[in-house]
Amino acid sequence: MSENYFSVLNNINVNDKTEKKNGLTYLSWAWAWGEVKKAFPDATYTIYENKDGWFYHTDGNTCWVKTGVTVNEIEHIEYLPVMDYKNRSIPASNVTSFDVNKAIQRSLTKACARHGLGLYVYAGEDLPEEEKQTPTTVPYPPQPVQPKPYNPEYVCDRCTLPVKSVSGKGGKTLSPAQVVAVGKKRFGGCYCADCQRKLMEAQEQREAGN
Repeated sequence: MSENYFSVLNNINVNDKTEKKNGLTYLSWAWAWGEVKKAFPDATYTIYENKDGWFYHTDGNTCWVKTGVTVNEIEHIEYLPVMDYKNRSIPASNVTSFDVNKAIQRSLTKACARHGLGLYVYAGEDLPEEEKQTPTTVPYPPQPVQPKPYNPEYVCDRCTLPVKSVSGKGGKTLSPAQVVAVGKKRFGGCYCADCQRKLMEAQEQREAGN
């Protein structure tokens, strides 16, 4: 019988990938997702939009995000308030796309924890169960040396994916920084080329309806 997938993820030591802020422990979202995909390549995640197509939900007073991570065809849903640096809910009127993007990243990390990865950190433990029971200098399961996960300089506020270079007019290639500059000028945020196109289409549809 093969090992339970939850145990595989739960027994990964995440201690050197965490940091503490304001008394809370945070796990790197990029590293967490990378570990899940290495162990289970078919894993997927979902950012749930509201009825208006926004990546956050609101009751008019505060806001929250809803994300889901699916591993082995099992999805775990996580809800997380959009908070400031003191971990207090931000009033809906003051929420920015940057605040929403951070909440989505943290929410996805906690959804990964529901599948086992780093769950012991949220439970207030120092080590995963396997290492507490059998002390060893080699983490379980044994992991090959891996390059550091890709840490993009620019992440899209809308889809949370890395902003990539694109081919512009006349065959000229726009760097990620140039793509972001165009998005900030047009829409006031950090957007990849695909999301800029979608925002432009939505804007044109609204203008056509007026």
